Amino acid sequence: MAADVEFTPLPDGRAGGDPIPPAGDVDLTRLTDVSVELTVEVGRTRMSLGETLSLGPGSVVTLDRLADQPVDLLVNGRPIARGEVVVIDEQFGLRITEVAGAEPEQPDAQAA
Repeated sequence: MAADVEFTPLPDGRAGGDPIPPAGDVDLTRLTDVSVELTVEVGRTRMSLGETLSLGPGSVVTLDRLADQPVDLLVNGRPIARGEVVVIDEQFGLRITEVAGAEPEQPDAQAA
């Protein structure tokens, strides 16, 4: 059964119709206690259902990533960073090497 959904803008509660501040100026401290699911994705592969059903102890599944490539860090299924797997006190960890959307630092042209 399909339902028609209509979205109505929420009032922003600002007096005089002040514009919404840019994202960099928004106070996000209210969100610091929100839980999200972090996943480290080593790689992926596609196989038939028959191949999947034949997997058992000792089976090896080849992934689409080389061993020396960085792995992806996902937040709620969306990639946000890449890094390298490390072992700390017998537990796996992830050392972040790249953040999605982060601009690489450019050398200062005037410093030369």
